[in-house]
Amino acid sequence: MSDYPLLSAFLTMLWFFLWVMWFMLLFRVVRDVFDDDGLSGWAKAGWMLFVCVLPFAGVLVYLIARGRSMGERAVRRAEARERAFRAYVREAAASAPETGTSSADELAELAGLHDHGHLTDAEYEAAKAKVLVH
Repeated sequence: MSDYPLLSAFLTMLWFFLWVMWFMLLFRVVRDVFDDDGLSGWAKAGWMLFVCVLPFAGVLVYLIARGRSMGERAVRRAEARERAFRAYVREAAASAPETGTSSADELAELAGLHDHGHLTDAEYEAAKAKVLVH
């Protein structure tokens, strides 16, 4: 006969699952606090202090107060990553293989020249337009 019945094993697995889910939620809240550009530094510090001192209450209050906008920010970040990936694929596909340099390389070189003061704003915009047309 076993000293650890099936129901106890089930409850142990349930508690372990809830513990893992708790940490996932905690890390998601912490990431959202730091990724939100709309929060000031003091607000971020306040939320983090609240979440660290009273973790269960802090996360629950954060989800109630900012849960909807938390999801909206996650969707905006995913859409921005998707747009950046699609732009990268378009640039990579459009690069001219016969020259050995892509439009992205030329734009990066122009941005470097502009950042170091070798090109004026007008020269930079004209050169960028020329690269993007080809």
